[in-house]
Amino acid sequence: MVLFTLCATGMLGAVRYVSAELHEFEILFFRLVFGLLVILPWLIKHGVAPLRTGRLWLLALRAVFNVGAMLAIFSALSLAPLAQITALSFTAPIFAVILAAVLLRERVGARHWVFLALGFAGTLVVVRSGFEIVGMGVVLTMFGAVCWAMTLIIVKILGRTDSSVTITAYMSLMMAPLAFFPALPYWEWPTIEQFGWLIAIGILGGSSQIFLAAALKRAHARDVASLDFIKLIWATAIGFVVFHEMPDGFTWLGAAMIVASTILTTASDDTSAKADRSTPDNVV
Repeated sequence: MVLFTLCATGMLGAVRYVSAELHEFEILFFRLVFGLLVILPWLIKHGVAPLRTGRLWLLALRAVFNVGAMLAIFSALSLAPLAQITALSFTAPIFAVILAAVLLRERVGARHWVFLALGFAGTLVVVRSGFEIVGMGVVLTMFGAVCWAMTLIIVKILGRTDSSVTITAYMSLMMAPLAFFPALPYWEWPTIEQFGWLIAIGILGGSSQIFLAAALKRAHARDVASLDFIKLIWATAIGFVVFHEMPDGFTWLGAAMIVASTILTTASDDTSAKADRSTPDNVV
Protein backbone atom coordinates (compact mmCIF):
# COMPACT_ATOMS: atom_id res chain seq x y z
CA MET A 1 0.00 0.00 0.00
CA VAL A 2 2.93 2.35 0.64
CA LEU A 3 4.24 1.59 -2.86
CA PHE A 4 0.74 2.30 -4.21
CA THR A 5 0.68 5.76 -2.60
CA LEU A 6 4.13 6.59 -3.99
CA CYS A 7 3.28 5.51 -7.55
CA ALA A 8 -0.20 7.07 -7.50
CA THR A 9 1.05 10.45 -6.25
CA GLY A 10 3.95 10.42 -8.69
CA MET A 11 1.46 9.79 -11.50
CA LEU A 12 -0.73 12.71 -10.39
CA GLY A 13 2.29 14.99 -10.21
CA ALA A 14 3.26 14.02 -13.77
CA VAL A 15 -0.33 14.54 -14.94
CA ARG A 16 -0.33 18.00 -13.34
CA TYR A 17 2.90 18.82 -15.21
CA VAL A 18 1.80 17.53 -18.63
CA SER A 19 -1.72 19.02 -18.35
CA ALA A 20 -0.19 22.44 -19.04
CA GLU A 21 0.23 21.28 -22.66
CA LEU A 22 -2.21 18.38 -23.20
CA HIS A 23 -5.84 18.03 -22.19
CA GLU A 24 -6.51 15.88 -19.15
CA PHE A 25 -8.88 13.55 -21.03
CA GLU A 26 -6.22 12.72 -23.62
CA ILE A 27 -3.69 12.16 -20.83
CA LEU A 28 -6.09 9.70 -19.20
CA PHE A 29 -6.46 7.73 -22.45
CA PHE A 30 -2.69 7.36 -22.87
CA ARG A 31 -2.31 6.53 -19.17
CA LEU A 32 -4.59 3.54 -19.68
CA VAL A 33 -2.95 2.44 -22.93
CA PHE A 34 0.60 2.65 -21.58
CA GLY A 35 -0.54 1.11 -18.29
CA LEU A 36 -0.67 -2.19 -20.17
CA LEU A 37 3.15 -2.11 -20.32
CA VAL A 38 3.20 -3.09 -16.64
CA ILE A 39 1.35 -6.36 -17.20
CA LEU A 40 3.01 -7.14 -20.55
CA PRO A 41 5.60 -9.50 -18.96
CA TRP A 42 2.79 -11.63 -17.49
CA LEU A 43 0.95 -11.71 -20.82
CA ILE A 44 4.13 -12.76 -22.65
CA LYS A 45 4.86 -15.50 -20.12
CA HIS A 46 1.34 -16.83 -19.53
CA GLY A 47 -0.52 -15.86 -22.71
CA VAL A 48 -4.24 -15.24 -22.17
CA ALA A 49 -4.30 -17.02 -18.80
CA PRO A 50 -4.37 -13.74 -16.81
CA LEU A 51 -7.47 -12.68 -18.79
CA ARG A 52 -9.58 -15.65 -17.69
CA THR A 53 -12.35 -14.50 -15.38
CA GLY A 54 -15.93 -15.28 -14.54
CA ARG A 55 -16.77 -11.72 -13.50
CA LEU A 56 -16.70 -9.63 -16.64
CA TRP A 57 -19.79 -7.69 -15.57
CA LEU A 58 -18.18 -6.71 -12.27
CA LEU A 59 -14.93 -5.75 -14.03
CA ALA A 60 -16.97 -3.60 -16.41
CA LEU A 61 -18.74 -1.91 -13.49
CA ARG A 62 -15.36 -1.22 -11.90
CA ALA A 63 -14.19 0.33 -15.18
CA VAL A 64 -17.14 2.74 -15.25
CA PHE A 65 -16.58 3.96 -11.68
CA ASN A 66 -12.80 4.10 -12.15
CA VAL A 67 -13.12 6.17 -15.34
CA GLY A 68 -15.44 8.55 -13.51
CA ALA A 69 -12.95 8.93 -10.67
CA MET A 70 -9.96 9.49 -12.94
CA LEU A 71 -11.73 11.94 -15.27
CA ALA A 72 -12.79 13.98 -12.25
CA ILE A 73 -9.41 13.95 -10.49
CA PHE A 74 -7.40 14.58 -13.67
CA SER A 75 -9.64 17.57 -14.46
CA ALA A 76 -9.33 18.90 -10.90
CA LEU A 77 -5.52 18.86 -11.12
CA SER A 78 -5.56 21.90 -13.39
CA LEU A 79 -7.88 23.80 -11.03
CA ALA A 80 -6.44 23.33 -7.55
CA PRO A 81 -3.11 22.74 -5.76
CA LEU A 82 -1.88 19.14 -5.70
CA ALA A 83 -1.80 18.93 -1.89
CA GLN A 84 -5.37 20.24 -1.57
CA ILE A 85 -6.70 17.72 -4.09
CA THR A 86 -4.80 14.96 -2.29
CA ALA A 87 -6.22 16.04 1.06
CA LEU A 88 -9.78 16.03 -0.27
CA SER A 89 -9.22 12.65 -1.92
CA PHE A 90 -8.73 11.21 1.59
CA THR A 91 -12.52 11.29 1.91
CA ALA A 92 -12.57 8.21 -0.34
CA PRO A 93 -11.76 5.84 2.58
CA ILE A 94 -14.56 7.48 4.56
CA PHE A 95 -17.00 6.84 1.74
CA ALA A 96 -15.54 3.32 1.42
CA VAL A 97 -16.42 2.55 5.05
CA ILE A 98 -20.02 3.63 4.44
CA LEU A 99 -20.23 1.60 1.22
CA ALA A 100 -18.61 -1.41 2.92
CA ALA A 101 -21.34 -1.30 5.57
CA VAL A 102 -24.08 -1.19 2.92
CA LEU A 103 -22.66 -3.50 0.25
CA LEU A 104 -20.32 -5.86 2.14
CA ARG A 105 -22.34 -5.97 5.38
CA GLU A 106 -19.31 -4.84 7.40
CA ARG A 107 -20.41 -3.68 10.84
CA VAL A 108 -20.13 0.06 11.54
CA GLY A 109 -20.65 0.93 15.20
CA ALA A 110 -21.51 4.21 16.91
CA ARG A 111 -17.83 5.13 17.31
CA HIS A 112 -17.29 4.70 13.59
CA TRP A 113 -20.00 7.24 12.81
CA VAL A 114 -18.42 9.74 15.21
CA PHE A 115 -15.05 9.30 13.51
CA LEU A 116 -16.66 9.63 10.09
CA ALA A 117 -18.26 12.90 11.21
CA LEU A 118 -14.77 14.13 12.16
CA GLY A 119 -13.57 13.29 8.67
CA PHE A 120 -16.38 15.19 7.00
CA ALA A 121 -15.69 18.17 9.28
CA GLY A 122 -12.07 18.04 8.12
CA THR A 123 -13.28 18.08 4.53
CA LEU A 124 -15.20 21.29 5.19
CA VAL A 125 -12.05 22.85 6.66
CA VAL A 126 -10.01 21.95 3.55
CA VAL A 127 -12.75 23.32 1.27
CA ARG A 128 -12.73 26.59 3.24
CA SER A 129 -9.05 27.05 2.32
CA GLY A 130 -9.83 28.15 -1.23
CA PHE A 131 -13.44 27.43 -2.11
CA GLU A 132 -14.07 30.74 -3.86
CA ILE A 133 -11.05 30.25 -6.14
CA VAL A 134 -11.16 26.53 -6.95
CA GLY A 135 -14.81 25.65 -6.38
CA MET A 136 -15.05 23.38 -9.42
CA GLY A 137 -11.81 21.65 -8.45
CA VAL A 138 -13.31 20.84 -5.06
CA VAL A 139 -16.53 19.52 -6.58
CA LEU A 140 -14.67 17.33 -9.07
CA THR A 141 -12.37 15.96 -6.39
CA MET A 142 -15.27 15.03 -4.11
CA PHE A 143 -17.09 13.33 -6.99
CA GLY A 144 -13.91 11.46 -7.83
CA ALA A 145 -13.55 10.38 -4.19
CA VAL A 146 -17.01 8.82 -4.20
CA CYS A 147 -16.29 6.98 -7.46
CA TRP A 148 -12.92 5.83 -6.12
CA ALA A 149 -14.54 4.52 -2.93
CA MET A 150 -16.90 2.44 -5.03
CA THR A 151 -13.91 1.20 -7.03
CA LEU A 152 -12.17 0.07 -3.83
CA ILE A 153 -15.22 -1.96 -2.82
CA ILE A 154 -15.48 -3.62 -6.23
CA VAL A 155 -11.75 -4.42 -6.31
CA LYS A 156 -12.08 -5.99 -2.86
CA ILE A 157 -14.87 -8.23 -4.14
CA LEU A 158 -12.95 -9.10 -7.31
CA GLY A 159 -9.89 -9.98 -5.23
CA ARG A 160 -11.74 -12.98 -3.80
CA THR A 161 -11.59 -14.76 -7.16
CA ASP A 162 -9.30 -12.87 -9.56
CA SER A 163 -5.57 -12.13 -9.43
CA SER A 164 -4.05 -8.66 -9.18
CA VAL A 165 -2.80 -8.96 -12.78
CA THR A 166 -6.27 -9.90 -14.05
CA ILE A 167 -7.88 -6.96 -12.29
CA THR A 168 -5.25 -4.53 -13.58
CA ALA A 169 -5.34 -5.90 -17.14
CA TYR A 170 -9.08 -5.47 -17.48
CA MET A 171 -8.82 -1.99 -15.98
CA SER A 172 -6.84 -0.76 -19.00
CA LEU A 173 -8.61 -2.94 -21.57
CA MET A 174 -12.08 -1.77 -20.53
CA MET A 175 -11.31 1.78 -19.47
CA ALA A 176 -9.25 2.84 -22.51
CA PRO A 177 -12.26 2.71 -24.90
CA LEU A 178 -14.38 4.56 -22.33
CA ALA A 179 -11.72 7.28 -22.02
CA PHE A 180 -11.11 7.57 -25.78
CA PHE A 181 -14.40 9.22 -26.70
CA PRO A 182 -14.20 12.08 -24.15
CA ALA A 183 -10.62 12.70 -25.39
CA LEU A 184 -11.56 13.01 -29.09
CA PRO A 185 -12.72 16.67 -29.02
CA TYR A 186 -9.39 17.70 -27.44
CA TRP A 187 -7.09 15.41 -29.44
CA GLU A 188 -3.63 16.53 -30.52
CA TRP A 189 -0.63 14.31 -31.20
CA PRO A 190 1.93 14.53 -28.38
CA THR A 191 5.55 15.45 -29.02
CA ILE A 192 8.36 12.96 -28.35
CA GLU A 193 8.99 14.53 -24.94
CA GLN A 194 5.29 14.41 -24.08
CA PHE A 195 5.16 10.76 -25.13
CA GLY A 196 7.93 10.11 -22.62
CA TRP A 197 5.88 11.68 -19.85
CA LEU A 198 2.75 9.78 -20.94
CA ILE A 199 4.64 6.47 -20.84
CA ALA A 200 5.87 7.31 -17.34
CA ILE A 201 2.31 8.17 -16.29
CA GLY A 202 1.07 4.84 -17.66
CA ILE A 203 3.79 2.82 -15.92
CA LEU A 204 3.28 4.61 -12.59
CA GLY A 205 -0.49 4.25 -12.84
CA GLY A 206 -0.38 0.59 -13.85
CA SER A 207 2.11 -0.22 -11.10
CA SER A 208 -0.05 1.54 -8.52
CA GLN A 209 -3.04 -0.62 -9.47
CA ILE A 210 -0.98 -3.81 -9.17
CA PHE A 211 0.13 -2.79 -5.67
CA LEU A 212 -3.41 -1.76 -4.64
CA ALA A 213 -5.02 -4.99 -5.83
CA ALA A 214 -2.31 -7.01 -4.08
CA ALA A 215 -2.83 -5.05 -0.84
CA LEU A 216 -6.60 -5.56 -0.93
CA LYS A 217 -6.10 -9.31 -1.33
CA ARG A 218 -3.94 -9.42 1.80
CA ALA A 219 -5.73 -7.09 4.22
CA HIS A 220 -9.11 -5.79 5.29
CA ALA A 221 -10.49 -3.06 3.01
CA ARG A 222 -10.66 -0.57 5.90
CA ASP A 223 -7.05 -1.28 6.91
CA VAL A 224 -5.81 -0.76 3.38
CA ALA A 225 -7.80 2.44 2.90
CA SER A 226 -6.45 3.94 6.12
CA LEU A 227 -2.91 4.06 4.69
CA ASP A 228 -4.04 6.25 1.82
CA PHE A 229 -3.11 9.35 3.83
CA ILE A 230 0.60 8.71 3.12
CA LYS A 231 -0.05 10.30 -0.28
CA LEU A 232 -0.18 13.71 1.41
CA ILE A 233 3.53 13.40 2.26
CA TRP A 234 4.48 12.70 -1.35
CA ALA A 235 2.02 15.30 -2.71
CA THR A 236 3.35 18.04 -0.45
CA ALA A 237 6.94 17.26 -1.45
CA ILE A 238 6.14 17.18 -5.19
CA GLY A 239 3.99 20.32 -4.95
CA PHE A 240 6.73 22.24 -3.16
CA VAL A 241 9.71 21.10 -5.27
CA VAL A 242 8.08 21.05 -8.72
CA PHE A 243 5.19 23.52 -8.57
CA HIS A 244 6.37 25.75 -5.69
CA GLU A 245 3.11 25.15 -3.81
CA MET A 246 2.89 25.16 -0.03
CA PRO A 247 -0.37 24.01 1.66
CA ASP A 248 -1.89 26.67 3.91
CA GLY A 249 -3.04 26.18 7.48
CA PHE A 250 -6.60 25.21 6.55
CA THR A 251 -5.36 22.42 4.27
CA TRP A 252 -3.04 21.03 6.95
CA LEU A 253 -5.71 21.22 9.68
CA GLY A 254 -8.42 19.66 7.52
CA ALA A 255 -6.07 16.95 6.27
CA ALA A 256 -5.09 16.13 9.87
CA MET A 257 -8.76 15.77 10.82
CA ILE A 258 -9.46 13.51 7.83
CA VAL A 259 -6.38 11.37 8.52
CA ALA A 260 -7.30 11.11 12.22
CA SER A 261 -10.81 10.05 11.25
CA THR A 262 -9.50 7.27 9.01
CA ILE A 263 -6.93 6.02 11.54
CA LEU A 264 -9.43 6.03 14.42
CA THR A 265 -12.00 4.22 12.30
CA THR A 266 -9.49 1.49 11.47
CA ALA A 267 -8.12 1.25 15.02
CA SER A 268 -11.61 0.74 16.40
CA ASP A 269 -12.33 -2.15 14.04
CA ASP A 270 -12.52 -5.66 15.39
CA THR A 271 -8.89 -6.82 15.46
CA SER A 272 -10.02 -10.35 14.85
CA ALA A 273 -11.26 -9.46 11.38
CA LYS A 274 -9.26 -11.29 8.75
CA ALA A 275 -8.80 -10.61 5.08
CA ASP A 276 -10.58 -12.86 2.63
CA ARG A 277 -7.76 -14.78 0.95
CA SER A 278 -9.74 -17.53 -0.70
CA THR A 279 -7.67 -17.25 -3.88
CA PRO A 280 -3.86 -16.99 -3.93
CA ASP A 281 -2.44 -13.97 -5.75
CA ASN A 282 -1.24 -15.68 -8.92
CA VAL A 283 -2.00 -15.03 -12.56
CA VAL A 284 -4.43 -17.87 -13.24
